[in-house]
Amino acid sequence: MTLPKKYEVTANVVQQQKLIETVYFLMVYAPAIAQAAEPGQFVQLRILRGAFTLRRPLGVAAIDRENGNIAFIYRVVGEGTRALAALQKDDSVNVLGPLGNGFSHDFVHPLVVGGGIGLSPLLYYAASLKGRADVLMGGRTEDELFWNTLFHGFVRNIFITTDDGSLGVRGFATDLLPTLLARYDYDGIVVCGPEVMMRGVAKLAQEHGTPCEVSLEARMACGLGACLSCSVDTRGGRRKVCKDGPVFSAAEVFS
Repeated sequence: MTLPKKYEVTANVVQQQKLIETVYFLMVYAPAIAQAAEPGQFVQLRILRGAFTLRRPLGVAAIDRENGNIAFIYRVVGEGTRALAALQKDDSVNVLGPLGNGFSHDFVHPLVVGGGIGLSPLLYYAASLKGRADVLMGGRTEDELFWNTLFHGFVRNIFITTDDGSLGVRGFATDLLPTLLARYDYDGIVVCGPEVMMRGVAKLAQEHGTPCEVSLEARMACGLGACLSCSVDTRGGRRKVCKDGPVFSAAEVFS
């Protein structure tokens, strides 16, 4: 088997933008990685200032191959991501990637389901399908669903749920999903978000006989499958999220 090419480059920041409180959009110039990255893959970023030795995994949110740019949407959750958010235009960051296995290319009209930062890799996937996918996104409030405008133009239909009913249908994404599966002829479901949501989507997909892929999140120290920090139990035994995933068949990881 031929392994996909990986690159380690020092990339300059093209754009850093605060989308909402604690959530940022970062674009860097890394043409080799931009040419190679597939939807669902991720990179490992290492901050070059300060005493940061471990890399931060970020899913690819968008690609601009013509200009050599790759973009990420991330949430500030600790010291490392706070330092990442402090980077400004023309600052440098070390990028290793693209890493992992991405989403299937087999689905013709899939439903993309996501919540929180899990919508980030789904944005690149939906854009790659050029209007053939629908998206179902869930959040606590309207403010969290700025994703609505990002997905506009890349999908056929956008369905929204919020916990408080401030936008779309009141409730969870899994509450609306059965209605969508009954109404539309989806040939697959692709999901990324909180584990409880992914498990719920996987269960409903199985009940409707619809193939489902999930993108798992895990602590990744190396991103290359060497440290075993991201190992998970599957039907086929212990697997590494960074190397064997992050995309898995839902039936393989959620029984």
